[in-house]
Amino acid sequence: MIDETGKLPSGIMEQSQKLLDFAADYIKLPESKEMAVTFVDNKRSHELNLEYRETDRPTDVISLEYKPDNEEFFFDEDMELPEELLEEMDPFIGELFISIEKAAEQAQDYGHSIEREYGWLVVHGFLHINGYDHYTPEEEAEMFGLQEEILTAYGLTR
Repeated sequence: MIDETGKLPSGIMEQSQKLLDFAADYIKLPESKEMAVTFVDNKRSHELNLEYRETDRPTDVISLEYKPDNEEFFFDEDMELPEELLEEMDPFIGELFISIEKAAEQAQDYGHSIEREYGWLVVHGFLHINGYDHYTPEEEAEMFGLQEEILTAYGLTR
């Protein structure tokens, strides 16, 4: 975890680490998996959102899921490796970028604590990296339901 801004509220990095560990256990993610979290300002969030999502504005959380492929490893070109083996060989699953300015704005807009907002963003991004989405009503119900389950079980309620 990195705070590029130097302005992350006290205790948020520790809370985020504990919550990510809790969420990983909750969805039974293998302990070998790793991800990066970087706390950024709106300027950096805007740049990333434009680069990765072609959206010309800052956003609260950007999730970049990493999926290894055969090219990442030095094997014979004709060799096909099972997905499970590729995942086992490379523990890095992705990275999150969280705008501290958006987190503060949204906590105020939604009327809940800054801790709850960071928790929501961390778990939301984490679930995206682990294959959850909310493009359809069914996906949204599944992802947001699981997200709320994790936050409630952890103790970060509204």
